[in-house]
Amino acid sequence: MPIDQWLPGILRAGALIALLIMLFILIFLIGESWPVLSKLSIAQLVTDSSWHPLEGTYNLMPMLTGTVLASTGALLLAIPLGLASALFTLFYAPRYLAVSYKRLIELLAGIPSVVFGFWGLTVLVPLINQWQPPGASLLAGILVLTLMILPTVTVTAHAALAAVSDELARNAAALGLSRWGTIQGVMLPAAKTGISAGIMLAAARALGETMAVLMVAGNVVQYPETVFDPVRTLAANIALETAYAMGDHRAVLFVSGLLLMGLIMVLSVLAEALEKQQHV
Repeated sequence: MPIDQWLPGILRAGALIALLIMLFILIFLIGESWPVLSKLSIAQLVTDSSWHPLEGTYNLMPMLTGTVLASTGALLLAIPLGLASALFTLFYAPRYLAVSYKRLIELLAGIPSVVFGFWGLTVLVPLINQWQPPGASLLAGILVLTLMILPTVTVTAHAALAAVSDELARNAAALGLSRWGTIQGVMLPAAKTGISAGIMLAAARALGETMAVLMVAGNVVQYPETVFDPVRTLAANIALETAYAMGDHRAVLFVSGLLLMGLIMVLSVLAEALEKQQHV
């Protein structure tokens, strides 16, 4: 039987399995969260006086704020650096340098998150502490996350730009556009969908990162006033407290997982909206 007859069936089966796994995870999180969701309102989970589960107060808002701030800060640094890296390797660097640099970025993508956290704890945190104590802070979390998501932005942007038809670039050159004019006016718009998808993937990784941020961010449940203040993210809170949490405390940790999944689903919807806008 020709491959083009049975391959679509295999692909559909794979997509269905992935969908079922995601639905199973969502149902599991809702089931484990239900003991709290059935008793407490969502408003109470974000307006309680503090996060003291043993006293019955479950304010998740400081940790949600820390998660969003750390991820947003990392994206603000990683997006321009990643795009610059992709453009450098494709359009400006000599071939031998471009290949070496791309391999280095790919190697960076394979480093375990705990290694990033260990480096941040032993090198980055003491450096920030010399500048502004205590060192373990939102800034340290942002910088470590930037290094972790930079390869995702760079590799996806590189692939999206490399996939643009050479004919477009040749036509732009024939019209007298400079190299930067071709990049800005032709290549980047043509690759916008792929670049946006890579950014969404990087954002999802930043939101869900646990160990590295846990090791360098300070793990204090508070609203940061500056980037030098310690914070705790939702993922770090789950890792820290799941081992001994019981009852409503444990259920609220699963609510944190639901919040993280909700944030990632919002990113997916935004990515799909961007793709549809690109094709309008």
